[in-house]
Amino acid sequence: MRGRNIETGEFLGESRSQQRREALDVLELAETLTGLADGQLAALPIPEELLPPLRDARRFKSHIAKKRQIAFLAKQMRRQDDDVLEAIRDALDAHSEGSKRQVADMHRAEEWRQRLLDGDDDALAAFIDIHPNADRQRLRQLVRNTKEEAARNKPPRAFRELFREIRAASASDGASTDQDADIADDDSSDA
Repeated sequence: MRGRNIETGEFLGESRSQQRREALDVLELAETLTGLADGQLAALPIPEELLPPLRDARRFKSHIAKKRQIAFLAKQMRRQDDDVLEAIRDALDAHSEGSKRQVADMHRAEEWRQRLLDGDDDALAAFIDIHPNADRQRLRQLVRNTKEEAARNKPPRAFRELFREIRAASASDGASTDQDADIADDDSSDA
């Protein structure tokens, strides 16, 4: 309810500006939902009554029709409880955090691969210290094969396999990513 309290002079309810901001937030959330893949949508706690307008918004190809359907979806979403929208936002945030973590793990593996290729046995020893279950002999062989491939201008088969081996060692050990980051930071500060 909007208006003023006659006795105290205070405004009742939210201002129109606040209502507009909240409506734009929901519209942005609706646009985000229409851009997600089917698997990502299935993992979100979306109420059944929002699924048909969401499917329609994803199906439309015409820019104007899609925009109109997204606005309709946002209108339907505003009718939901705040708890429902908050649950959807939390699930989206958790998904994006997981994606960021995966990207960080890939970058860390790439850094280790480059460090192993640039370095000598000290780099390999540092990696084995952090990941004791890693196969030292296999890693050494892959590093040697990668260097030979580069020298002969061959396709980077061992280069990719080294990356997979590093990722597998990191995942199987469950080693602290902080240790990996600290080691990589120490290496970059030495350079």
